[in-house]
Amino acid sequence: MSSIAENLQRVRERVAGACARAGRDPASVTLVAVSKFHPAESVREALAAGHASFGENRVQEAAAKFPPLRAEHPALRLHIIGALQTNKARDAVRIADIIESLDRPKLAVALAEAMAKEARRPHLLVQVNIGREPQKAGIDPDAVAEFVAECCEAHGLPVEGLMCIPPAGEDPAPHFARMAGMAARLGLHTLSMGMSGDFEAAIAAGATHVRVGTAIFGERHP
Repeated sequence: MSSIAENLQRVRERVAGACARAGRDPASVTLVAVSKFHPAESVREALAAGHASFGENRVQEAAAKFPPLRAEHPALRLHIIGALQTNKARDAVRIADIIESLDRPKLAVALAEAMAKEARRPHLLVQVNIGREPQKAGIDPDAVAEFVAECCEAHGLPVEGLMCIPPAGEDPAPHFARMAGMAARLGLHTLSMGMSGDFEAAIAAGATHVRVGTAIFGERHP
């Protein structure tokens, strides 16, 4: 059974290969190791292997796991990547460096209020429902520009970019290309897209962040 350090090295090599094919510097892509349902000791193994960026879906789990890890490793960067309830907005602001799931006006208001109370401003990514799937959260692609403007101008939020999860079973490349074009038109420089099965295609389209869990930590056991 491969160690987390060995898995990380393999994924890094895949990222580097995808960057080489796309004519990009590997340093332009941040690998976010998704540690949902994995214990703090697994995160420590990744930290010991020189990795610093981690993603968690659930604020409650992240709040229990990461403050002690951050005390040990101040360079650690925590991404909240899952659906965020408004009543968890303050907890997310307190612990996260990047919140990738800003997906509705009510959450924008809650995050603005939480940032004022906590005097802390994690970067934000707007989640786009790029496939217009009714079961998925996210802003409709045609409404993204208006929503980003509202977040920045009405609420003063630090929106840095966009995030998406393409429809399963479809070629992700057209969705990634559409996301890249959208971000460019809005002057946003952060694009979080691509997971274990499709991150090479995301890098080819311009992803700056890719989210990989199972290929690093193994199967999750909730």
